[in-house]
Amino acid sequence: MDNRIIIVDDEQDFLESARRGLVTAGFRNVVTEINPQKAAEMFRTDHLFDVALIDITMPGLNGLELLEVVKNTSPNTECIMISALNEARTAVECIRKGAYDYQVKPITRDDLVHTIHRALERKRLLDILDVRKKKHLPDLTHKEAFRPIVTRSPTLIRILKEAELHAASTVPVLITGESGTGKELLARAIHLASPRASQPFIAVNMASMSSTLFDAEFFGHTRGAFTGAEKDRAGYLEHTNRGTLFLDEIGTVPAELQGKLLRVLQEGEYTKLGTNQPQKVDIRFIAATNEDLDRLMAKNAFRKDLYYRLKGAWLSLPPLRERTEDIPLLIDIFLRELKGDSPNAIMEEETLSILMNYDYPGNVRELKSIVQSALNLAQNQSISPKFLPSYLLVKKPHKHAASKVHRGAIVPLAQVEKRHILRVYSQLDNNKAKTAKCLGIGLNTLRRKLEQYQVP
Repeated sequence: MDNRIIIVDDEQDFLESARRGLVTAGFRNVVTEINPQKAAEMFRTDHLFDVALIDITMPGLNGLELLEVVKNTSPNTECIMISALNEARTAVECIRKGAYDYQVKPITRDDLVHTIHRALERKRLLDILDVRKKKHLPDLTHKEAFRPIVTRSPTLIRILKEAELHAASTVPVLITGESGTGKELLARAIHLASPRASQPFIAVNMASMSSTLFDAEFFGHTRGAFTGAEKDRAGYLEHTNRGTLFLDEIGTVPAELQGKLLRVLQEGEYTKLGTNQPQKVDIRFIAATNEDLDRLMAKNAFRKDLYYRLKGAWLSLPPLRERTEDIPLLIDIFLRELKGDSPNAIMEEETLSILMNYDYPGNVRELKSIVQSALNLAQNQSISPKFLPSYLLVKKPHKHAASKVHRGAIVPLAQVEKRHILRVYSQLDNNKAKTAKCLGIGLNTLRRKLEQYQVP
C-alpha cells in the first residue's frame, strides 16, 4: 500500500518495531522521526502524510503541540496519538484537538494496523466529500491508470477522482451507467490505481454465465468431480486471488446464483467442486450494470443483501449526451487511432456540428463506430456529412445541443478560424506540411498562425 505514514516517537526501539510491523502488513511508505521538532518542520514544509502516529510524551515539543501543528498545516492528515498512560482526560483532549484515535502502549501489530486502516477509511470518505463540495477540479494522482478515459467533463473528472480514492481501499465497487459509457475501462483504472495493480485483473461477463457452469467456472473443480472432469481446474476465484474480479452485467445473474456470490463476498471463501475443504480468497470485487437494480429488487429478481454488499462504493457514469464537450476530443482520438491508410482524412465543421447534435444511445462505443464507418466511406477525403449514417442527417437536434451550436455560430471569425486550424492540425498528427496543404494555405502562413496561438 502506498499510503504515506509517519511515526513520531522519542523511543528508537518503538519506532523500529512499529515500522517493521507496518511494512510486514503491506505499508510501503513509512517514515520514522525521533525528533518532534523535525517532524513539525516536515509538515510546515509541505511534506504530506495520510496518517501520523504521534507519541504524547516527548521532550522539547510534546505530542499535543505537534498535533496542533499537523492539523493547522495538513488538516487532511489523520492523527493517532500514542501514550504509555491510559488517561481519559488526555484522550479527550487529543480528540478535541482533532486526533482520530488514542492508543495506549504496548500496542500489538494487529491493533496498530487495524486502527491505521480505520483512519485511512475515514480519510477516504472525507476526501470524497471534499471532492464533491469543491468548485475547482481535482487532480488525479494515478494519471497513467486513468489515461484511457478521455474527458474534459467536470462531472466525469470528479467521478474519476472518487474512483481513485476508492481504489486505495478494499471495498467492493458498483459501477452503473448506460451501455458504452466505459464501465470496464473504469474498473481497470481502479485496479491499476490500487495496491493490487501488480496482481491479476479478470473480467467476467455474467450475462454469458449459465447456472450449470457457474460452480465449475467460479470455484473450479478437482479431477473426477463430475463426468468429464479429467483433471484439476482452477476457477475464476483462484486465478484472481489477491487481484480484482470484475463482474460485468451483474444485473443478469440468475437468482439461484446470487446467494453463492454473496457468500464469497461475505466470508471471503469458497469450496472447489469435488472437495469439502473451504479455501480462503483475497479478492477486490468490482461489479457493473446498465440495469436498474432498484427495479429488479422491487420485482425480487435481485437480492437486496447482495446489492448492498456490492455497493460498498457506487460510481455512476454519465452518458455521452451529458458531456458533449468530450465529443470533439473523442473524435480526434478516434481519427488518430483509426485512420490508417487515410492520413489526410479530417472532419469537416458541418459534420462535427451534426455529431454534436446527436444523442448517442450507444454512447462512446457508438461514436467510435460512426467515425470508423465515415472513415471507410470517405476513402482519404475530408469527412463531409454525406459519409455519415442517414439517421444522423434526419434527426432533429435537441435543444441543449442546438444551443451550443448557436453559441458557436456567433463567435468572432478569428475564433472559428483558430478552432478549425487547430482541429485539422491535431487530426493530422501535428504535421505542419500536411495541415497547410489540407487547409489550402502556405506553410509560412500556418507557422505564423500557430505562433499566434502559442502552439509549437
